[in-house]
Amino acid sequence: MRHARRRIVQRGARLAAVGGLLCGGFMVTRAMASEPSGASGTAASSARVAADTGAGLVSRLGTSRTAGNWIAADGRPVVAVTDADAADAVKRAGARPKVVTHSMQDLKSATQTLGSAPRVPGTAWAVDYTKNEVVVQADSTVSATDWSRMTKLADGIGDSVRMQRTQGTFTTRVNGAQAIFSTSGRCSAGFNVTNGQSEFILTAGHCGPAGSVWFSDNTGKQQVGRTVTTAFPGSDFSLIQYDTGQQTSAGNNVVSIGGGNGVRITGAADPAVGQRVFRSGSTSGLRDGKVTALNATVNYPEGTVTGLVETTVCAEPGDSGGPLFSEGIALGVTSGGNGDCKIGGTTFFQPVTKALTALGVTLAGQPAQGAGGAAQPSLAPSASAMASQGGAPGSAAPGAVEAVGETGAAVSFVSELTDPNNVGPGLLVIGGSVIAFVATRFIRTEQDRNAYRRQYSQSWG
Repeated sequence: MRHARRRIVQRGARLAAVGGLLCGGFMVTRAMASEPSGASGTAASSARVAADTGAGLVSRLGTSRTAGNWIAADGRPVVAVTDADAADAVKRAGARPKVVTHSMQDLKSATQTLGSAPRVPGTAWAVDYTKNEVVVQADSTVSATDWSRMTKLADGIGDSVRMQRTQGTFTTRVNGAQAIFSTSGRCSAGFNVTNGQSEFILTAGHCGPAGSVWFSDNTGKQQVGRTVTTAFPGSDFSLIQYDTGQQTSAGNNVVSIGGGNGVRITGAADPAVGQRVFRSGSTSGLRDGKVTALNATVNYPEGTVTGLVETTVCAEPGDSGGPLFSEGIALGVTSGGNGDCKIGGTTFFQPVTKALTALGVTLAGQPAQGAGGAAQPSLAPSASAMASQGGAPGSAAPGAVEAVGETGAAVSFVSELTDPNNVGPGLLVIGGSVIAFVATRFIRTEQDRNAYRRQYSQSWG
């Protein structure tokens, strides 16, 4: 039974099965989900503790004596420092120092120089804390002339900049040729958010301008809502306001990971370099990787976006706007990148904390954030989830996993939908919406909710 469940999850992740965050995602987050199984503690995750330790040391020592912090492979915080005294202070705090040549001030000065030069679409840059350098990437669309000009600019800055050609193209992840979700193209829903009066979907800004109409089906019959606020380029986030009667349940914020399962989101925070993260989307399902850089700049053909999170997580057209998360904590929404989930690539994410603050909203079902978008408290993953990490890509569990099906018949329907021999992605999307609709209509009383929890409460694996 354990292996059967794992096969269902893996198949659902590959196919973006029922409840995939595109088209059906907003509906799945409205479906009743069981409470996390096992006793979840209130202590922050080890990744969060390591990130906070490193960030605190950088703040205390200053940007002239440090050059960033990250989480090492063994989970310990590492801080780049420029002198021996700073290294001693890091050691005393229980972190690992790495003595480097360039301070964060030097590296930021380099990125400012790059940003002030004429814009070249198809380029991106970010500070690699682990190598103490600014890495400038240029995709296949950048001409030899532009590459030569940027190389000369980098040479003038000094050895803190490294130039790197990359395969593919840096594009936003919308596929307008397969418009099965909105009038502007196909995207994935991110997180449910609220301003205290209305409910919204937080997704990518490039998915569509203000006024874009969104549907839960590829025929344009089931309208979900309309984009009311968007920020792109510059940033990459937008709000879709639910139509009347389509609001979410106030206590739920669940993201689908395929196979009839979802992860409950318990807060929002900024990711750390080196952190293992997960992304879910309508095209490629659940994928994982690591954060490689923060505050990245990408020159998309449509314009420049700054302040992005750079990762090794793959993504494909249609995954735009989907959620980035780890251990139940919302981290970002998918912006764009290069490559795909066959050959791999780089994917960039809009930090969720910046979007929440700019839009004046909070995650649905969560307390309001303080000034400055302070991170909400994290819930530790359940012991059973941590004990069965093998079911997730890369053998890393994304926290507590919960069933998002409705009844035994519905779960059987999920199994049928996830069979690639039976249906295509369009029917998967429609099926996800149907199941969520049934769940919302029939799980009404507390007795029904309790029965649902007892029958379908489960953890990863």
